[in-house]
Amino acid sequence: MSPSETERPSGAESSADPAPGALPAVAPQLRALRRQASLTLEAAARAAGLSPAHLSRLETGQRQPSLPMLLALARVYGTTVSELLGETVAERDSVIRAADMEPTAAGGWTYWQAGAPGRGMQALRVHVPHGSQGDIVRVHPGEEWLHVLRGRLRLRLGDTTHRLAAGDSAHFDSLTPHRIAAEDHDGVELLFVHTLLQSPTAALCLGPTPGDLS
Repeated sequence: MSPSETERPSGAESSADPAPGALPAVAPQLRALRRQASLTLEAAARAAGLSPAHLSRLETGQRQPSLPMLLALARVYGTTVSELLGETVAERDSVIRAADMEPTAAGGWTYWQAGAPGRGMQALRVHVPHGSQGDIVRVHPGEEWLHVLRGRLRLRLGDTTHRLAAGDSAHFDSLTPHRIAAEDHDGVELLFVHTLLQSPTAALCLGPTPGDLS
């Protein structure tokens, strides 16, 4: 999780004037997406932590948005930073075949991408080995939904510990401090969906290594 994903855009209204040619595509896109979301300038600015005057300057190309601003506005409009920037995204497949899911290992966990990349909602199939990083507390913006496919999971949310078996699910705000650990020696397998935009898998799920916590 990069620092910009947790920062509010406060204090960012002093952004420098845009470089020549930097904003023509961005400014009208910001305005179009706000109108598509049926939000007034005042409502959108309030939700993003900006003043209406500053958002108006962004929409008219008089100011250049910072990355924290773009992240905040993307969340308000229910879209991605790429769409705010007017980038053309390659066509995504609607169906992900099991044979096309390549495993990725990180920090002892194994991941299979179960959804199309680049969307606001990311889906993974995850294998969590026993004793792998169960002591790491994770806190980040967004929501998480998980469903236990096989094995038993120990999920700690804040001060409460839950034990989930195959067929059980959990849905929670990711700003709630949470820990995930496998109860069984052969690990646990999950379906995992999160809404943190454009997050690298390892940064979202693994957090710091135990050495970083000392």
